[in-house]
Amino acid sequence: MKYYLLALLFPLISWIQPETRIFMIGDSTMADKPLEGNPERGWGQLFPVFFQEGVVIKNYAVNGRSTKSFIDEHRWDSVLVQLKPGDWVMIQFGHNDSKKEDATRYAAPHGAYKENLERFVKEARAKGATPVLITPVERRKFDSAGAFVDQHGEYPGVVREVAAAYKVPLIDLQKSSEALIVKQGVQGSERLFKTTPAGHYKAVPNGVTDNTHFSSYGATLVAGLVAAEIKDKHIGLEKYLLTTGFEGKYRFDLPEIYEPHFKKDTISIVTFGAKADGVTLNSKSINAAIDASSSKGGGVVMIPPGLWLSGPVVLKSNVNLYLAPNAILQFTTDFDQYPLVETTYEGLKAFRCQAPLSAVNAENIAITGKGILDGGGDAWRIVKKDKLTESQWSKLIASGGIEGEDHKTWYPSAKSLKGNSTKLAGVIAPGKTAADYNDIKDFLRPNMISIASCKNVLLEGVTFQNSPAWCIHPLLCEHITIRDIYAKNPWYAQNGDGLDLESCRYARIEGSTFDVGDDGICIKSGRDEQGRKRGIATEDVIVRNCTVYHAHGGFVIGSEMSGGARNIYVSDCSFLGTDIGLRFKTTRGRGGIVEKIYVNNINMKDIPAEAILFDMYYMAKDPVVLVGDKRETPKVELFPVTEATPRFRDFHISNVVCYGAAKAIFIRGLPEMAISDIYLEGVVIKADKAGDVIAANNISLSHVKLITSDSGKINVQDSKGVKQ
Repeated sequence: MKYYLLALLFPLISWIQPETRIFMIGDSTMADKPLEGNPERGWGQLFPVFFQEGVVIKNYAVNGRSTKSFIDEHRWDSVLVQLKPGDWVMIQFGHNDSKKEDATRYAAPHGAYKENLERFVKEARAKGATPVLITPVERRKFDSAGAFVDQHGEYPGVVREVAAAYKVPLIDLQKSSEALIVKQGVQGSERLFKTTPAGHYKAVPNGVTDNTHFSSYGATLVAGLVAAEIKDKHIGLEKYLLTTGFEGKYRFDLPEIYEPHFKKDTISIVTFGAKADGVTLNSKSINAAIDASSSKGGGVVMIPPGLWLSGPVVLKSNVNLYLAPNAILQFTTDFDQYPLVETTYEGLKAFRCQAPLSAVNAENIAITGKGILDGGGDAWRIVKKDKLTESQWSKLIASGGIEGEDHKTWYPSAKSLKGNSTKLAGVIAPGKTAADYNDIKDFLRPNMISIASCKNVLLEGVTFQNSPAWCIHPLLCEHITIRDIYAKNPWYAQNGDGLDLESCRYARIEGSTFDVGDDGICIKSGRDEQGRKRGIATEDVIVRNCTVYHAHGGFVIGSEMSGGARNIYVSDCSFLGTDIGLRFKTTRGRGGIVEKIYVNNINMKDIPAEAILFDMYYMAKDPVVLVGDKRETPKVELFPVTEATPRFRDFHISNVVCYGAAKAIFIRGLPEMAISDIYLEGVVIKADKAGDVIAANNISLSHVKLITSDSGKINVQDSKGVKQ
């Protein structure tokens, strides 16, 4: 019986993998730091983020230690006694070995420092562990001309010498961190480090200037540099690195987004005379509170519980506008409060009414809390009769405004009616001023949240609803985090998009819900010649764990994408009842390249049109044809390829499930510019029809199951390399 049980257990035992353990020894730049009230992190503290679950990482790095003091204090002995065959030891010293004034730490580069490194290598190997040498990470220092200044002298070279002599894996962190700091620039690189103004953290109440130790953002980036070099150099640890659901991408390949932090100082708008009576216009009080906070280095401006009526609010640098639970910031429907200003709309320079909430050229700004921000959009929007019930339409007509001659459209005012019939309404023409557009002013409705040319932006927790036009519009921004927000508009809201991210870089949209009248989450980068001239793509974007209910599209790119879009990562999202699920649209004249788009793990249900759509014949029409609206198939013509010819290529879409759609897949390129390199894998769609692939090349459908009335057979026309 004993031998029988052993025979049964042997196959199980053989499958048990030995535990992978990584020991880290080094100085403060690698060490773990307290999490509470402290801006500082060591890169070793963030290193586990880049490894698979089950890999044990033990960080023995300590502040202020050199190779000498680490040995003299018997810290190396405490690591050495634990080592066993198969373990790894990451070794990074150098910052403190150079301190000649401190005999307890100083180790000459070609003397004790080299000998100590050799000792670490020999003794780790004697225990069957694999040592990995790491050159010291760079400090941040630039000279008066903006050139980077190295401060490590001979120490990195010694690490390289020991690694070569003993054939030890080498991570050249000095080289990669210098490249990172230089790339971020004199100002941008500051956010990599602990440098913090006064009043932000308990650990440094008076603030600190520190160009050696890292912020959480900097530590994550540096840990990612180490992980990337492990993979590139194939040292043996690469098989334990964390991969993502995106084809061929590791965790370190994804962009990192810096998140702003603020002084703890909090002032209430009540202090500046605001009243929550639903009648008092609080614009001056709110803006005065924001100005006062910003002028003192920033902090939190609180909107307490209550209903606060306001005109336009302008957010300033270093201010977090906080809406308390049960706070409603209601923007007035008095159009006179919104002057015409020079801005952009749908990718073109235009005069529009001032946004209810805006920020321009600001840094470190936020709108947070659990309150509601209401844009009063019902007063601004043109409404189509076909989108309302008969009783809703009758009520709307009785409320005032103007009914169009077709008796199918309602306009808020005569100015709105005139603007609707004006070609390129509001688009700035040479020699024109804002006064020249006053006769159509009501038509030039604003986006509700307009954040332009800003850095380090946070929107969190707030409900943004009832916008006049687009709900949230970041333009030309860097490092923007949108988390746990709710964007809400009536389903019939024309141009009532949820989020339009335009020509932005480094953005994270997560845990948010969208239920709107136009596209839900949309990527843009300018329109036609103006967009191409601007030439700024939207790139390095992460979208995850979001839900989209009603919208023209769940996740959308275009149609204003003339500056291009790339390096976009979308995962773990649900689209429930959106007209189209994944919607990629453009048209001739746009130009621009959309590429390197990764989508994984998407669930869809009850999609009235296409589950997945690529269309280069976008016609600015509702995706679902309204009653009485006729659609003609565009005439197929061959045009010359110019800078105005758009391109869609290199899309990777995997693990998509859709239960119910009119059409599963629709891909339509141009005769002169086929859509190319679309990879769909692990897709299951239940739809009425399979769909079409027209003017497309290298379309791969791997493990794609289409449950349709036409047996899942896709119509293929004028295409090459379509693999099913």
